[in-house]
Amino acid sequence: MLQDYKDFAEYIVKNYSNARKIVEVGVGREFSVLRELKKKLRNARVIATDVAGRGVIIDDITRPDVSIYENAELIYSIRPPPELYPYLESIARRVGADLIIRSLSSDFVKTRGKIINYKKASFYLYKF
Repeated sequence: MLQDYKDFAEYIVKNYSNARKIVEVGVGREFSVLRELKKKLRNARVIATDVAGRGVIIDDITRPDVSIYENAELIYSIRPPPELYPYLESIARRVGADLIIRSLSSDFVKTRGKIINYKKASFYLYKF
């Protein structure tokens, strides 16, 4: 579990409280942020994607099904490999959604995103 998941989720709740749709890309087995958002954003459709798994929408971000992301106000990904960043940026730009990437602290990040430090959470925010 992410140590700062509540701070990360709180930032999203505070800044996307009117969102109708939020998509987490590459959820894997870490559902803490997703659960927190579903609990606190009752008017938003909060969905998760991954290349495999149960309880998620199956999608490969390198060849995304654009219909999954359409009408999303926010797309976010927690600890994606850096080679997926361009794909995340591309789909967010294509559908007009903001993008948040919560990288591993050990990843070297070359990004156009703005670093956000919110309480104990640090991540990159992209506005398209």
